[in-house]
Amino acid sequence: MKITEEAILKALGTVEDPDLKQDLVTLGMIKNVKSEEGKVSFTVELTTPACPLKEIIRKECIKAIEAISEEKVEVSIDITSNVTSVRKESPLLPDVKNIIAVASGKGGVGKSTVTANLAVALAKSGAKVGVIDADIFGPSMPTMFGCEYEQPKMIKTDDVTLITPIEQFGIKLISIGLLIKKDNPMVWRGPVASSALKQFIGDTEWGSLDYLLIDLPPGTSDIHLTLVQSVPVTGAIIVTTPQKVALEDAKKGLLMFKQKQIDVPILGIVENMSYFMSDENPNDKQYVFGKGGGAGLAKKEDVPLLAEIPLMQSIRESCDEGFPVTMEDNSITDIFMELSQSVARQVAIRNATKTPTEVVEVTKQ
Repeated sequence: MKITEEAILKALGTVEDPDLKQDLVTLGMIKNVKSEEGKVSFTVELTTPACPLKEIIRKECIKAIEAISEEKVEVSIDITSNVTSVRKESPLLPDVKNIIAVASGKGGVGKSTVTANLAVALAKSGAKVGVIDADIFGPSMPTMFGCEYEQPKMIKTDDVTLITPIEQFGIKLISIGLLIKKDNPMVWRGPVASSALKQFIGDTEWGSLDYLLIDLPPGTSDIHLTLVQSVPVTGAIIVTTPQKVALEDAKKGLLMFKQKQIDVPILGIVENMSYFMSDENPNDKQYVFGKGGGAGLAKKEDVPLLAEIPLMQSIRESCDEGFPVTMEDNSITDIFMELSQSVARQVAIRNATKTPTEVVEVTKQ
């Protein structure tokens, strides 16, 4: 017996996206419905390739179709993805769907390490990812990606010269560290550093990206204001360690994005160096910087805790060697892959529930 396409859509209208709290049909996630004798096929288009709930959604879809069939039916589901975006049209980065700021209140909390491994994890999930190393005075991405001796090429189109990002491990990357000699110190005033960030945004050929991660310098500075005044930022990730002094500074960074005139959504908090764990004995966790600080801050500010990442020698060594640990297959990779899934989910929820992102207008007081 052939099931009508109308009946299939009605059945799938009972399957809800666990994050967005709406049914798949209403969300427009069901595509290419086909029905033959004893067989049903369709496509489920998820909001991100990093969706951790895809198998749950698949099982619920099969269950819904089987419930309306009097006979045994073969259900074939093709799961694809199309990363969502609510950006308004902008001349800058027009083909970048989501711009994500990665910030910290203070230095030394591993913000760049988190950014590098998050980028790799998102790319491994199938997303198109780019990274801007906006820490102009202390660029570390070239070292972490093993490309500190490479130089971006320049291309000329329509009388405009554009920078071509370095591509490493499937990720597009630009950093001031790729444009100056390796040992040259950056002795620049704030406006000059901000100008460099503007070039990375407006004078770089990024092409089509699902996520562009902006690795910001510590604290709150001209760089942060330049970013939110230049492009619509989808959301911010705050990186901290569990200790009190780091949490106090992380809160300041978080509250900066939540200011009324800035109003950039907080996607969540990443607690780095949550505990020390040796590669030889992963079950022995030592909370050298305290315990639960990130979770406490997330609860107080009513934002998600995206991940608790351990302090491990292998993470440090991989960054020094220019080969992020997430490129490998191990338990640490799993932690960063889960982080990427959490970030992707929060971006999808943000895009489904909040108003379109706009460039911030900051007026002088």
